[in-house]
Amino acid sequence: MKNDALLGSEVRLVPLSTDHADALFPSASDPEVWQWMPRPRPETVTQMRAMLSQMIADPARRCFAVQRSDDGAVIGSTSLYDIDLDESRAEVGATWFDRSCWGGSYNAESKLLLFSHAFDDLRLARLALRTDNLNTRSQRALARLGLVYEGTLRSHMRRQDGTRRDSLYYSLLADEWPAVRDTLRARIAAKRTA
Repeated sequence: MKNDALLGSEVRLVPLSTDHADALFPSASDPEVWQWMPRPRPETVTQMRAMLSQMIADPARRCFAVQRSDDGAVIGSTSLYDIDLDESRAEVGATWFDRSCWGGSYNAESKLLLFSHAFDDLRLARLALRTDNLNTRSQRALARLGLVYEGTLRSHMRRQDGTRRDSLYYSLLADEWPAVRDTLRARIAAKRTA
């Protein structure tokens, strides 16, 4: 699958490469940023590069680095994974942003670009997102966007501290996408003027 850049006004999503390891390491190594990620937190740039290499090698994944449009700084990463074009579905994940970028328009615009790619370019029928049952911030954000809570997979994964997590699943369907697109556009516009 070809992976092209996705261009917005605040950010652009560029194909992820191991060359992004140095730029992504400070945010990925931040315990608060990485708190809810199911992968081990990278402790060195070498580990970061190895993690990115593993992600990129997966043929059912499209990985992006998130760059700020104004200065080109890499501020995070996001991916489509478990892409199944025959079944017309994928999941969104491996998303994180530098803590200095929390609360702005960057995450909203990256979702707008990624969801647009999924529904408008790939013509997917369904996107799914999952989050840790303790990650209430993520749950509120997904609900505010208009994604539908589908259910909980109990004791689904092991957290990095060894405890078991329940995974809450949310989804977005193609016919729901126009309303969510409008919500994202309004949120981005509001954050720009704030």
